[in-house]
Amino acid sequence: MAKQFPKLDPLHREFILRQRMFFTASAASDGRVNVSPKGLDTLRIVDDRCVVYLDLTGSGNETSAHLKRDGRLTLMFCSLEGAPLILRLYGRGRIVARGSPDYARYIDDAFSGNETAGARHIVRLDIDLVQTSCGFGVPLFEYSGERPALVQWAAKLGPEGLEAYRLEKNIRSIDGFPTGMLED
Repeated sequence: MAKQFPKLDPLHREFILRQRMFFTASAASDGRVNVSPKGLDTLRIVDDRCVVYLDLTGSGNETSAHLKRDGRLTLMFCSLEGAPLILRLYGRGRIVARGSPDYARYIDDAFSGNETAGARHIVRLDIDLVQTSCGFGVPLFEYSGERPALVQWAAKLGPEGLEAYRLEKNIRSIDGFPTGMLED
């Protein structure tokens, strides 16, 4: 049975920190719903009502467009090892632009000064609801490591190549909504 909480408690934090993957879900009031898997140790808990994740350059930028239009964001964590559990964080998200003072502060404070190759921006989620559910239907998987391809690809492109790629692929969502990248 699902349980709801107004903020993260210590058990929620411990569970989140053990997960190697999470999913983001966002939508505008019209257009498509986006669900994306995230990994590579990119999420940090700021406090009991806020998390941030380093968003890496990809083939689309749907979350940015949706946050610009609507702001709703959900993160989902599910146990793939050990005891079953699903944990969702609901709230309002915003993009922290790469190169901004807030971005630099998060990189220093939350990521110990380490910016992953290909970092596009940081997504901040201000949590208004935490929900847990059983997760009994989620299969068990054994973790065998991170895929190095994205970081290697970004490092090979370099800063100028990444900027050109983002201008080509990341300025509009698949529904044609602006992502805000030209405003950063």
